[in-house]
Amino acid sequence: MFGPRTDLALSRDPAGRTVPWIIAAMVFIGTLSLAAAFGLNEASAAWRHLVTGNLTVQVPDGPDADARADEAARVLAATPGVASARRLERAEVLRLLEPWLGRDAAATQLPLPRLVDVRLDPALAIDTRALALRLAESVPEARLDDHGPWLERLSRLTRGLQMIAAGGVGIVACATMLIVVFTIRAGLLVHREVISVLHLIGAQDAYIARQFQWHAVNMAFKGALPAFLLAALVAFALGLAADRLSAPLIPKVALGITGWLALPLVPLAAILLAAVTARFTVLLNLKRTL
Repeated sequence: MFGPRTDLALSRDPAGRTVPWIIAAMVFIGTLSLAAAFGLNEASAAWRHLVTGNLTVQVPDGPDADARADEAARVLAATPGVASARRLERAEVLRLLEPWLGRDAAATQLPLPRLVDVRLDPALAIDTRALALRLAESVPEARLDDHGPWLERLSRLTRGLQMIAAGGVGIVACATMLIVVFTIRAGLLVHREVISVLHLIGAQDAYIARQFQWHAVNMAFKGALPAFLLAALVAFALGLAADRLSAPLIPKVALGITGWLALPLVPLAAILLAAVTARFTVLLNLKRTL
């Protein structure tokens, strides 16, 4: 496709015909794995931004649930470190539950607890345990939910999934190296006599390695470019589908500018890895045969 003239008919080697397809599969998987890692990072950041600085108070359903929830909101609003405390109306609670209960949730008579949305003052530190004890004195059945432990579990889950995605990218890189090594070694065996003639007329190992290197670049380019475009299209389509799931409790999942700028590194890395692997494989094998 491109590169200097070659003295070896490497493009006719049977072993190299499937290499672009294999590299295409590797790049496709690697691109989607990297997209998943960035998407998880963006989703985790969105969750953290959504709940950081917020607390939730639940008051069980009952005859005086609204009054008890209003009392809890009054006590919390008068506490230093609390910016605001407001009881959510039933319609707001149903809207939060709509992604799970459906649009017909408002027609049901569910015994929903009363929720109080508490916003903390970022300039003041607050002891949530002491706040829960103060709330229990006024409204004993109220329960204060601190999102800190939940955020910590979410962060551990996100890190674990990102490690799996990174491991997928690493496996793709190793598989790409192995297939290039196998193909180049097969090419060395097929063109052994031609290489011997080139040595006799004064060709250096670097000259022969450069021909195999460009051949590897061509194969990697043929497979990496269309696979990357397809993977980017799939990631974009999944992002559009995720936008349709937008709800009060579901953050927007997107790659972000950094993610989209990082995705082209996968095909570029595959092409570079193929070139470097091919060159060192040829030089090492030629050195052993001398």
